[in-house]
Amino acid sequence: MTPSLFVTGTDTGVGKTHACVAILRGLVAGGRRAVGMKPVAAGVDPGAATNADVDALARAGNVDAPLADRNPYAFAAAIAPHVAAAREGLAIDLDRIADAYARLAARADAIVIEGAGGPLVPLGGRLDMLDVAKRLGAPVLLVVGVRLGCLNHALAAELALRARGLVLAGWIANRIDPSMAAADASVAALAARLPAPMLADLAWNDRRPLAAEALARAGLG
Repeated sequence: MTPSLFVTGTDTGVGKTHACVAILRGLVAGGRRAVGMKPVAAGVDPGAATNADVDALARAGNVDAPLADRNPYAFAAAIAPHVAAAREGLAIDLDRIADAYARLAARADAIVIEGAGGPLVPLGGRLDMLDVAKRLGAPVLLVVGVRLGCLNHALAAELALRARGLVLAGWIANRIDPSMAAADASVAALAARLPAPMLADLAWNDRRPLAAEALARAGLG
């Protein structure tokens, strides 16, 4: 089976795409055929043809795959996915996402799947973002936006993953608030409490690929 990783975050705007790009660049640097997938994207900049996160994933990977497989559901409005889908008269279908994933797996050595928003973002009906990870059978990487409140958000996210029977493969600290007081202490507290390794501690403008050792610890080595 093609190894994959589902990347979620403690909230919207915590740097999931930033982390996914680092992972994809690390895989490419290691000689792997790597592709990024964003099953559901909401928000397209004026004048753009595709979602900015989807574009960033495509630039970081090295597999040529159809946009419809890399991003099965794309909504123009930057609003909650289930609201955007309802406005367009659509229902987000996990089978459609799984079929797209299978086609990507036939082309790639590794797939990095970026969620939308946080782990419990609704997708419609009783579905949420963790149902995507569950359907694809992918271990989860949690991106923690290091800012005030991150301890509660990260630990609550881990509880949600555990309740769904999902595997937390690791987590990344993303320093989105350089002025945060006692940021190192918060990162240390999470390292002591989260039941998975911290794979990287990223500055907001850090463009380095994720190290081979970190990829291996996440199951992508």
